[in-house]
Amino acid sequence: MPTVSLLDSPTPAPGSDDDVLRLIGPTGERTPNPDLDPWVSDVDDDALVRLLTDMAVVRRVDLEATALQRQGQVGLWPPLLGQEAAQIGSARALREDDFVFPSYRETGVAYCRGVDMLEVLRLWRGAALCGWDSMKFGMGTAQIVIGAQALHAAGYALGTKLDGSDTATITYFGDGATSQGDVNEALVFAASFQAPVLFFCQNNHWAISEPVRVQAHAPLAGRAAGFGIPAVRVDGNDVLACLAATRRALDRVRSGSGPAFIEAVTYRMGPHTTADDPTRYRDPNELDLWKAKDPIARVEAHLVSRGHDAEELRAQLQRAADEMAARLRREVVRIPDPGPLDLFNHVYATPHEQLERERREYALYLAQFEDKAALEENPSGAAAPQAAQDTEVAR
Repeated sequence: MPTVSLLDSPTPAPGSDDDVLRLIGPTGERTPNPDLDPWVSDVDDDALVRLLTDMAVVRRVDLEATALQRQGQVGLWPPLLGQEAAQIGSARALREDDFVFPSYRETGVAYCRGVDMLEVLRLWRGAALCGWDSMKFGMGTAQIVIGAQALHAAGYALGTKLDGSDTATITYFGDGATSQGDVNEALVFAASFQAPVLFFCQNNHWAISEPVRVQAHAPLAGRAAGFGIPAVRVDGNDVLACLAATRRALDRVRSGSGPAFIEAVTYRMGPHTTADDPTRYRDPNELDLWKAKDPIARVEAHLVSRGHDAEELRAQLQRAADEMAARLRREVVRIPDPGPLDLFNHVYATPHEQLERERREYALYLAQFEDKAALEENPSGAAAPQAAQDTEVAR
């Protein structure tokens, strides 16, 4: 793997969304790029098929989760349809000991980090307060507060630097988050202390119902220049380019040269969440334009141009996606509901006196309803043994 300590100029040239670094175009054509090609020299056809399979499976997870939400099996879902390449390409560039601070849409990143997709659904079903063991997978759980994870990433990265480690930290956020104070403060902090963190912005063109052009009249990657952080703008629908750009940025981060910034230009094909209706604010012609830039279709077209059988390739992807979808649909309805007192679990790493007092008080409160129900079932006045037992424990 080549060693490059610097990225492109911190100030990317202004232009359209086509003015980005790219290796595989919308119709599958392979475009040589002397800056990116060395970073994916090990990616042969078999490796590209694996990346394509990752994207196909994650897309199916997304579609299945959306359907489950519509059927009442999941409370809410943040779709990633159209952003598979940005997530898979960047996540596959990470080492096992790297750490990820995501927003709430990085299902594809979680998949690459080894998180069980059922655990992701458990969170959005409302059956878990967290989702997975962050330290086991090197990835924090979903951050709902826009941009807050960028500060967490900057602090964590500085900690790894002080520990003398060469691990990298990466944080994901959308275009809307670049206008948040937390993200800008994280950029200041990371630049000031040269923290080894990669800021990965998925510019999907929409901050809920606000188009990116409202808050940014120039490429978002250019904002990093104001903090002295090198940045690149990459085609976020090109999985190979995302892989190469992230590998190169991580090399800089690991070398001790400070933070880096990537703007992956992509598009959110679905709603902001399943509680959103994008038809109220989005021109359908814009959607058609981006369908022609589909991240999965372009890799399929590229592989077919290299001699792969189209039908066989699609059947392989379908089998992998169907297997995942069937498991999710079968198991999600079996997820047990949490108990009322589970709310107090895992709030602190060690015992906490105030929290334990609140747990006891809440248990007493719940016991009142059990006593009432028992009295209705047994008018003689004998309380149910379980209610009495719970009350005694609470005391």
